[in-house]
Amino acid sequence: MKKADIGLIGLAVMGENLVMNMESKGFTVAVFNRTTDKVTKFVEGRAKGKNIIGTYSLEELAANLKKPRRVMLMVKAGQPVDDFIEKLLTVLEPGDIIIDGGNSHFPDTIRRCADLESRGFLYIGTGVSGGEEGALLGPSMMPGGSPAAWPHVKDIFQSICAHVEDGSPCCDWVGENGAGHFVKMVHNGIEYGDMQLICEAYHLMRDYLGMSNDEMHEVFAAWNKTDLDSYLIEITRDILAYKDADGSSIVDKILDTAGQKGTGKWTAIAALDEGIPLTLIGEAVFARFLSALKDERVEASGILGGSCGKFSGTAEEKTAFVENIRGALLASKIISYAQGYTLMRSAAKTYGWNLNYGGIALMWRGGCIIRSVFLGKIKEAYDRDPALSNLLLDPYFKEKILSLVPAWRKVVSTATMAGLPTPAFSSALTYFDGYRCEHLPQNLLQAQRDYFGAHTYERIDRARGEFFHTNWTGRGGDTSASTYIA
Repeated sequence: MKKADIGLIGLAVMGENLVMNMESKGFTVAVFNRTTDKVTKFVEGRAKGKNIIGTYSLEELAANLKKPRRVMLMVKAGQPVDDFIEKLLTVLEPGDIIIDGGNSHFPDTIRRCADLESRGFLYIGTGVSGGEEGALLGPSMMPGGSPAAWPHVKDIFQSICAHVEDGSPCCDWVGENGAGHFVKMVHNGIEYGDMQLICEAYHLMRDYLGMSNDEMHEVFAAWNKTDLDSYLIEITRDILAYKDADGSSIVDKILDTAGQKGTGKWTAIAALDEGIPLTLIGEAVFARFLSALKDERVEASGILGGSCGKFSGTAEEKTAFVENIRGALLASKIISYAQGYTLMRSAAKTYGWNLNYGGIALMWRGGCIIRSVFLGKIKEAYDRDPALSNLLLDPYFKEKILSLVPAWRKVVSTATMAGLPTPAFSSALTYFDGYRCEHLPQNLLQAQRDYFGAHTYERIDRARGEFFHTNWTGRGGDTSASTYIA
């Protein structure tokens, strides 16, 4: 009996398409689904005549796999993953490899990896990005977990993933335990940021400049031939041109309440835990929360006034402002990636991961939702300086963002005066100004903390790490609170 190279559990959209992708690259795949009629439907439908083995129990799945057995889970994150792992351990044996290809929260992956390794098994948590089309034709994949497992799956993963122009695979080993799922989480956070930035550009063109969807379609088509060339700009171009059955734009009929699966929120929480100012992605998450308050917003617009100012310049000035929006979008995008990379660098220290930052940019160059030409420049930046502390300090990005500042300020100030919300554009500019500010006002904040809570402060005329307390009122005495970071 011919045995399969890998088993996959979970025949939803991503699972099915990954199986078809693996089979098309010459691998035999055994499949299982908790609802077994999905197995029958799949093997008698899309998988008919292909090297795909349908199985109807975990015992049958294990029996159809080459050793060491490789089993990939494409099931809902959370408890379902833990449940399947426990069931799989009854049919697998030490040395076998379990792979979680879902959007699991990285602390869960750290826990599962340690637990399975303690029992003699190997574990991989891999981010898979690219949606349905990516799963079928080549996703970006970000595997981490048990290093000993990588040689056993490398050929499969690097065969099925996307590849960039020079043939490099958009998949490489990320690091130990939860590193792969952490990097995928940050990818998703950056995706939230990119989408919010594009929406703010659209909002300005639609409501301030009064542009039609067809006009905006042309703008995004043009932008996709610049350094904004990316998958998200490309699909925005297509969405704006898409017509409903009656010939009207379908985008105008979509309710303005955004959904989310939680990965953007996880990214923002991780940044808070690490003490990293991930302001743009945080605002992108909050913008989705605000959009969900649709009924309240409708009521508030009637009470507080919901109209915005309108552009009243010449056609030439309008064209110039559209170009300013492009500049603000690119500058803010640079900030988003700079913040995301700073978060990854901090987490790598916290969790002991040896992350290859240029390699991560390469993994994101193809297959994934944030794929763009821009990522090639990030790879070049980390090739120049692997220890780069912030993307803004790279010569290319420094020169690029400084050239965009006038357009960026014009857009943010105009939007503010017109009463149009641009939380991502604005927070990105505020971060930029804060990051390059030698003297922030937090000396006063430290004085306030010391005044009401004796929390102490450092002095500019003394060595770092030496703390002082002032008896501001004359009544407080000399006792100070212990110094710690919550």
